[in-house]
Amino acid sequence: METNPILEMVEAIAKSICDKPDIVKVTEVPGSASSIIDVRVAKEDLGKMIGKGGETAQSIRRIIYAASFKSKKRYNLDITSHE
Repeated sequence: METNPILEMVEAIAKSICDKPDIVKVTEVPGSASSIIDVRVAKEDLGKMIGKGGETAQSIRRIIYAASFKSKKRYNLDITSHE
């Protein structure tokens, strides 16, 4: 199976932000016109991934949006913690 460069990019960003990068897991939930990028992080890192007022998450969404023009597919970002 071919790897998705957008998923790899999001994983690299998430691992660089989090204190526990070994727990970060990025998966894609495919759809016909758009896909969901599900980022799971440690509970302690959830606040860092979202950022103050959601600024970090919004910045990651902007990067995904810009990178998705090449694939002509929309992506939505979902950040959750491992329970």
